[in-house]
Amino acid sequence: MTRKISFDYDQALATATDLFWQSGYAATGLRHLLKAMDIGEGSFYNTLGSKKQLYLACLERYEHEVVDERIQVLLAAPSAAAGIRGFFDRVLARLDDPATPSRMCMLAAMQSAEVLADAELRERAERGLTDLQALIRERLREDIERGLLPGTLDADASASLIVTYLQGLWRTALVTFERSAAQRQIDVLLTALGL
Repeated sequence: MTRKISFDYDQALATATDLFWQSGYAATGLRHLLKAMDIGEGSFYNTLGSKKQLYLACLERYEHEVVDERIQVLLAAPSAAAGIRGFFDRVLARLDDPATPSRMCMLAAMQSAEVLADAELRERAERGLTDLQALIRERLREDIERGLLPGTLDADASASLIVTYLQGLWRTALVTFERSAAQRQIDVLLTALGL
């Protein structure tokens, strides 16, 4: 017989997601999580198991609520160029939103020593990068096959460069962010790639 959850699971997960997003995995202590989520230690361990399991659940929630919107724009656009530009527009809108817990993408924040030291979290961080890169690469390849992009375009290198720039954009935005300047950088990058 399973135990009945004695707290609002969705609300607790939303609160934990915001905390992890704001402070990162290592800097978010269990006591702080329990207090903010308004649950006891016993309920936490019975329902969520561990801080790491909670973090993984929060990452999944973040992907469904934030990342999926960007991916849909990338995939639904009539061309790879329009999809990638639309993807960046969503990123910039989130960076510009004062209600966002952190300018750092929660998935990008996984690239930290504490997270990467844990094999399971490292695999999750690597998967986030490779999945996004694969989606962009496939959109580029589709447009190459359709004749919308030149056959000389290196889809692998271009996708890697876009994802690398994106990681840097989030880190730079922690220090300073001006949307128009970021938009100019993105235009220069994508124009240089023929997008």
